[in-house]
Amino acid sequence: MTATARASTSDATGARTAALRAAVARVVASGNCSGCGACTLLDPGLRMRLDEEGNLRPVPVDSQPVDTQPVDPQPAGSPQAPVDSAPVGPDALRRFEEACPGVTVRAVRPPSTRRHPTMGPYLRVWMAWATDTDVRFRGSSGGALTAIAAWMLETGQAARMVGARADTQEPRRTVSVSILSREEALTAAGSRYAPTASASRPEALLPGTVMVGKPCEVSAIRALTSRPDGRRDDNPVLLSFFCAGTPSQHATDRLAAQLGSPAGTPVTDLWYRGRGWPGRFTVQRPDGTSSDASYDESWGSALGPATQWRCKICPDGVGESADITAADFWESDEKGYPVFADGDGRSALIARTERGYDIVLRAIEAGVISVSTIDLDELAAVQPLQTTRRSTLAGRLAGARLAGDSVPHFRGFGLLALALPRLREVVRVARGTYRRARDRRAAAGLRS
Repeated sequence: MTATARASTSDATGARTAALRAAVARVVASGNCSGCGACTLLDPGLRMRLDEEGNLRPVPVDSQPVDTQPVDPQPAGSPQAPVDSAPVGPDALRRFEEACPGVTVRAVRPPSTRRHPTMGPYLRVWMAWATDTDVRFRGSSGGALTAIAAWMLETGQAARMVGARADTQEPRRTVSVSILSREEALTAAGSRYAPTASASRPEALLPGTVMVGKPCEVSAIRALTSRPDGRRDDNPVLLSFFCAGTPSQHATDRLAAQLGSPAGTPVTDLWYRGRGWPGRFTVQRPDGTSSDASYDESWGSALGPATQWRCKICPDGVGESADITAADFWESDEKGYPVFADGDGRSALIARTERGYDIVLRAIEAGVISVSTIDLDELAAVQPLQTTRRSTLAGRLAGARLAGDSVPHFRGFGLLALALPRLREVVRVARGTYRRARDRRAAAGLRS
């Protein structure tokens, strides 16, 4: 290649990089970044780090962020490309705009599926739990996803699992990891209500991967691995779960401090749920002591109120893009409201694709999980946050737009149709969102 040709190639690569980073910056500046990390797979010069508000955001590798260490360090042997070792591809901007949940989220319609208005596409739904008592105990709601992923690893159906676990050096933090064994999968069992970016793992794109991720992460990976012919036989198996949003890292730090472990003091383990159902937020210390808080206290009072803005306008907290989705299948009281009493964990398991349906059937046959058939309306009844959020989301989006905010494009979720029967509530939500967004923009010196 001549010097002129090399210069031309370099200029083109630089222009592509600049265009992609400008698009990423717009998503972050608008408050629409979910922190999934998928953009770092398209630009090797980006990494995910915590910002001042305790949320994961993409930043150039050579920048000086608030948190000086990557939240998701890459272990030895990871296929993560060295910094700036690969150029930004010619179609990177298009792929970003199709995959980034801060730009677009499209409702998927897999073949042969029916569609529930708030629970999404499905082939079949079960109540399920892991037959292994250790897996069931450590899992957040019956351990069904952990059991399936661990079984796929053990039997060679998957080469690796991409998921999240506590950072071994600082358990207050959560890191995305590549898991290779049942033992590692069991260690990672249980929800992590803190920032992590599993879609930033290069392994998430590889054949032979089973990924357990938040709905936004799974949506991004499905978009990045989609093919024109629609085939997914050699794509990663995508497992997800119902998600109410990602709280700021600061919420975990504050709660740990309230329980006697302020920042800077050693912690040997920290978990949010699991080890019982629903389980307790627990901090363990080197001297063998521990402190804990109930699910109501931890999520309801500390973590839930600290979820980032993008999660408050999420159209898909139910993992529609996954092959299999799990959710808490709560007991309900006489009025139909969920009850968070301690008990043996049980999941609702939704097969959303033919591939996912086949995996669940084989897991049942192998004795990995026990199941009984349920109706999807039963699940919707004990998941009021998901049904209410989706049914009133049109109001929240309208209020944000009226205040001058930019919001992502959500396609195919039927938000207007869901809003019509609850119009009075939707208008109330729109007004409240407008006032909060207007006040926030005014405080930041922005025009509505």
